[in-house]
Amino acid sequence: MNGRLLCITGLTPQVVTETLYALARNADAILPGEIRLLSTAEGVARARLTLLSDEPGWFGRLCRDYALPPIRFDADCLHVLTDRDGAPLHDIRNASENAAAADCITDWVRRLTEDGGSPLHVSLAGGRKTMGFFAGYALSLFGRPQDRLSHVLVEAPFESHPGFFYPTPYPQVIYAPPPDQRPLDTRDAVVTLAEIPFVRLREGLPQRLLSGRGSFSDTVQIAQRVLDKPQLTLDTAGRCVTAGGETIPLAPADFAFYLWFVRRRLNDDPPLHWTEPDVHHEYLAVYQDVAGGEWADTDRVVSALAQGFTKEWFEQRKSKTNRALIAALGEAVARPYLIAGEGRRPRTRFGLTLEAEAIRLT
Repeated sequence: MNGRLLCITGLTPQVVTETLYALARNADAILPGEIRLLSTAEGVARARLTLLSDEPGWFGRLCRDYALPPIRFDADCLHVLTDRDGAPLHDIRNASENAAAADCITDWVRRLTEDGGSPLHVSLAGGRKTMGFFAGYALSLFGRPQDRLSHVLVEAPFESHPGFFYPTPYPQVIYAPPPDQRPLDTRDAVVTLAEIPFVRLREGLPQRLLSGRGSFSDTVQIAQRVLDKPQLTLDTAGRCVTAGGETIPLAPADFAFYLWFVRRRLNDDPPLHWTEPDVHHEYLAVYQDVAGGEWADTDRVVSALAQGFTKEWFEQRKSKTNRALIAALGEAVARPYLIAGEGRRPRTRFGLTLEAEAIRLT
């Protein structure tokens, strides 16, 4: 499967051709079917002129020199970093521009990892050090098992040379910068790709961040919850659940269902099976206590459970409650708060595993 290559460049668009060359020379690497470049306004202008123009057109030259398969990389694949008002960033010189670049890079990485298939390869070689840091951290937040992070290494004297774009398969002379200015043959250059391992935190992000834009700082703060101790608060008067610092809306029947399991956990009651005698009476007592006669569907719920739980009704409440927790918190963070099963079907029993000390009722 063809992947995507994301290059974060500053004023050195050579990073694109150097990285692509290194990938092409690595038998185990996946060549991208598409390249995306993120940079400042000046960086994008330089990339367009040096890589995509007819002359010198270094991207096209590389593809021809090494008979690379078709790779989509055109003017539409060059993206200027913008501030929060959508204005292009010409440099990153202050805290506001730094934060805007972080948000922009984070959002691009999120978008490129949104689908479940195409692998993403992120190159950290170009741009300011903070830009590379943001790209690497963003991939740690959103990266999937198939995604990769790397840094391209170019040996001296070709490193950072403005006239060097990749080792050519034929002799080509460029000159070292002053004061040396000795002739160099680009065929002799050594370019390698160093893969960088990274921790994948994607499971700790809620769905709204995986499918919608969030700032870099907000995303980091939410990912931090994976490492925080679980804390669960149920406001019975306000009928509100707060888990892991996130307020989670639940329908009345689901709120009462979750509160019932929370109370059982606090009472150290064992996990239950929906067929056990009188468990529906326990639930209805909680439901009517919380409803206080104010919920419009009270009579309907009481009537539906007059003969006890049905498997369908019990499973629906459990699934809806757990889905709401996962949607708000992400799978990894939600795990301690879920109504969990133990034992084999059809005798699976359900309860909360969260420590009672982490639960507070108000």
